[in-house]
Amino acid sequence: MTDNPTAAVLIIGNEILSGKTQDANLKFLGESLARLGIGLVEARVIRDEPAVIAAVVNECRARHTYVFTTGGIGPTHDDLTAESIALAFGVPLVVDEDARRRIGRGGRDLNPARLKMATVPEGASLIDNPVSHAPGFKIGNVYVMAGIPAVARAMFGAIEHELRGGDPILSASVDVFEREGDIAAPLDAIARRHGDVEIGSYPFARDGRFGACLVVRGTDRARIEAVLAEIRATLLPDG
Repeated sequence: MTDNPTAAVLIIGNEILSGKTQDANLKFLGESLARLGIGLVEARVIRDEPAVIAAVVNECRARHTYVFTTGGIGPTHDDLTAESIALAFGVPLVVDEDARRRIGRGGRDLNPARLKMATVPEGASLIDNPVSHAPGFKIGNVYVMAGIPAVARAMFGAIEHELRGGDPILSASVDVFEREGDIAAPLDAIARRHGDVEIGSYPFARDGRFGACLVVRGTDRARIEAVLAEIRATLLPDG
């Protein structure tokens, strides 16, 4: 695979960790970034605690081309992401007048809770929110987006044009109805011969049978198909 830019996704929220809410953003971001040629190589779910969020953000922004966060930018007491990002960058929180105007488009009273959503780290630029007006923001290589899936998708759509990608990351797969322990050795041999692609094995149980979905990823469609053909010939010799 080519040396594409890399990304980390940080899913922020105690409700995710407790199981109360199921994350729906990671799949979308992984697929969208792959399409842009940005490899999503790390994802974490972290609690609503500023020191923890700041430490993880600083670790990831130093390691990856991009960091995307979802969650924690709403109006309630447990929405602490803006404060945490400001802590990570060592800057104060400020009320952004453009953000204030955008939130005012909703026609509701700009009470202190709603004005909280207009407070961003100093030096941040806004990410448009065409769904519910309250913007996300970007500072450095960190993109801070809402946790609500429809809003997160709209925000990503507003910023994807500015992301520097590489060759799109493509994939193809085949299901093999054999136990992983029985196919591990020949699959390992194939993987060793083709280090320019990524081969993943994902076990399943379906209709009372065990098997594995074998996925080949890379940036060259012809190479992917060639490796997949070798996998089929080796593990599915009878078609």
